[in-house]
Amino acid sequence: MYPELLEYQNITIYTYAFCIAFGTLLAVLYTKWQAKKTLDLILPNTFFYLIFIAGFVGGKLFLFFERPIYYLQNPKSIFNIFSGGFVFYGSFICIIVVTIWFLKKNKIAILPIIDILAITTTIVHAIGRMGCFFAGCCYGKPTHSYFGISFPTTNSVTVHPTQLYEVISILIIMNLLFVIKKNKKINGQVFFSYVILYAIARSVLEFFRGDLRGFIIQNYISHSQFIAFIFISITAYLYLKLKSKKNNYLN
Repeated sequence: MYPELLEYQNITIYTYAFCIAFGTLLAVLYTKWQAKKTLDLILPNTFFYLIFIAGFVGGKLFLFFERPIYYLQNPKSIFNIFSGGFVFYGSFICIIVVTIWFLKKNKIAILPIIDILAITTTIVHAIGRMGCFFAGCCYGKPTHSYFGISFPTTNSVTVHPTQLYEVISILIIMNLLFVIKKNKKINGQVFFSYVILYAIARSVLEFFRGDLRGFIIQNYISHSQFIAFIFISITAYLYLKLKSKKNNYLN
């Protein structure tokens, strides 16, 4: 059961849902503002509807990959809007695919937009992880440290509040991205930096996670760590290739 933020008669607003909705609203407003300010571009609402759908479908699809046997036995569970939550990398991958398709279809420059979306992602992600904290999901391994917290979902066991660790990591990355944005040499630099920085942070945080999730190598390499490694490799290659093209052009 998710904690309630507000209840009036038969209307209940859950904290997790509120955080997701609030983070999404701020992300949309920031994206529209930056697109207009830096590119003199008005992004249509259709673009954001598609992103929302892609994020939802991708997050749920990768949730299935984490526990395929369970969801094959309980197929209705994966379609519950907030049951089980979402897998961030699933949402992220689907959103990037849909974004590139939409921008190419409408002949809009891709790299400047995904630079904006890099910071947009940190906004919705940080607030969304606060929702995870309030919901008690995505928790860490048992600990006796000063930072340990007990959630209803951990059966009174004190665990690492990895949700808050990730919020702090994302906020640090966000601030670094603003610095990179201010001093960037090529379009795409902010986005590529975000992908690599978050992949590193997520890989480290996975060692502290204690909730049930999928592994490529049981108890050693999680799905998220494996995806993060792939992202780092591909992003580093693309960035170096893009930077090389710019240098060759200048020469």
